[in-house]
Order: sequence, then structure tokens, then C-alpha cells
Amino acid sequence: MGGIGRGRPVEGKARQRRLQKNDDVKQVAHEESDDGAPEGNARGGIQALDAALTLLRALAVFPDAVSLTDLARAANMPASKAHRYLASFVHAGLVVQRERSGRYDLGPSAAEIGLAALGRNDFVNRSADGLEELSSATGLTALLTVWGNQGATVVRWERTTSFTITSLGLGSTLPLLSSASGRVFLAFMPRRLTAARLRLEVERALEAGISWPDLDPTPESIDRLIAQVRTDRVAQVDGRFIPGLKAISAPVTNWQGDAEVAVTLIGTRDDMLAVDGSVRRQLLDYTSRLSIPQEV
Repeated sequence: MGGIGRGRPVEGKARQRRLQKNDDVKQVAHEESDDGAPEGNARGGIQALDAALTLLRALAVFPDAVSLTDLARAANMPASKAHRYLASFVHAGLVVQRERSGRYDLGPSAAEIGLAALGRNDFVNRSADGLEELSSATGLTALLTVWGNQGATVVRWERTTSFTITSLGLGSTLPLLSSASGRVFLAFMPRRLTAARLRLEVERALEAGISWPDLDPTPESIDRLIAQVRTDRVAQVDGRFIPGLKAISAPVTNWQGDAEVAVTLIGTRDDMLAVDGSVRRQLLDYTSRLSIPQEV
């Protein structure tokens, strides 16, 4: 009996250590959970990952690089927690941090994922099928752009042998007001989707005192441009976005009349923007075959 009595304190201490260990595990799990929110997820997902992706989606909405404070506020997340997630995203290439300003922006891996998703769009695939033939027939470089969070984004590119070297490439984003592709989306996309980007470009143009031969950064002038592009079903620019480089673009529209893709031809030839020229005719023939007819 004496032996059993001496063993009880030891057993009690062992049990106490086990309970303390369980409490420690629970505390770590609590600290790693989403700010004390229930750890379970009705959809069977990982809550910490859901929170991290919320932060990434918030970053994608901003038109430019953003500070940690503003990003955390947009994601409704403590800045310290957002910083930890961002460190992982930077390591994975999904996010980059600007060295001088410390601001965060989407990284090359995010662009690769976005381009891959856009490339699976059926309108993109159908439009890309004949892009080489269109480029060959017109003798001009052809590209496809789609509308993304950062504006008109290049997703396909077909160069000619006489291609003029530019800074454009896959993943490049083009402005609404001064590029042919951007003007197509401005005219053939719902205003609510282009409003934020348009407002940003207008503000920058007014601050810099910028205008174009056929456009002023005013609501009236922009409305006239939109009406003209919708009537012609084509937009064009002459060396305004990239000096010396001309561009003409037309939309591939869905059943609602919205632009799914802009097909754009670029080059330096003087005849490519002629209203009655073969380039415009071939471009419009190409996009009209790909567009879904509108019901009357």
C-alpha cells in the first residue's frame, strides 16, 4: 500500500504535464488561426490560406503599388498579419516590394497565373487561332488584349519579320485613352468596369496638362470618342502611346455586345489607318466573324 501511495504524486505530475502540453498545442493553434475566428471551414478549406488570398485579391484591385497600411485596411486585416502573408507571397513571386518606396505590387508569378487563366478563355482561343494569318495578310504585327484588373492586357502576340521593337510584350497593360486597344474597351465595356481606370488616367492627364489631337481629358470629349468608336467598331491611334507606332483595333463582342477581346494591328505604315483601306477592312472582317451576332 505504501508503494502505491508514493506513486500517486508522480502520476499526478505526469498527468499535469500532459494537460499542460495539450494546452500549449491549443494555444499555438489559436495563435495561428484567423484572429480567433472559428477554425473550422464549412467548405473544407484552410482558413489561413483563405485570409491570405483575400489579401492578394485586395492587392489586385489597386491600380498601382500600395502601402502596407492601405492594403491591410482594404483587406480588413491587421498590418502585422498582412506583413507575414506578404513575406510569403514575395518569396513565391506573387508579390514584389518596391525597394525605394516599400510599396507592394503584384509580382511575375501572379502575372503568369493571370495570363494562363485568360488564355483559357474561349474568345481568346478562337481569336488567337487566325492571328498569324491576319498578321501575314496585312503585313502588320497583331496582338490580342483582354480587360483585366490593371486595364487592357496583352495576352497574345504575333510578330512580323519587319516588327518594330517596342517595350510591349505579353502581360503589358495599355492605357484607355491613348491606345487603340484601350479605346476599344472604353467603348465596348460597361462603364462601371472601366470607371476607376478612366478616372485615374483623366486625373493624371489633367495634372500633366496632357491632351491628344482627337481627345481632351473632359467628359464631353471622352463621350464623343466613345460614340465614334462604337459607330465605326474600330479605334486607332497615330504615334500617341508609342511615338511613331500606329495602331488600329476592333472588338470581338459577346452576346451582350461587350468586348471580350480587342484585336489590334500595329506598325509604322502610313496607309494602315486609311478609312477605306484594306487593313481596316481585313480587321473588321476578322472580328465580325468571331463576334456573336446581336439579337434585334
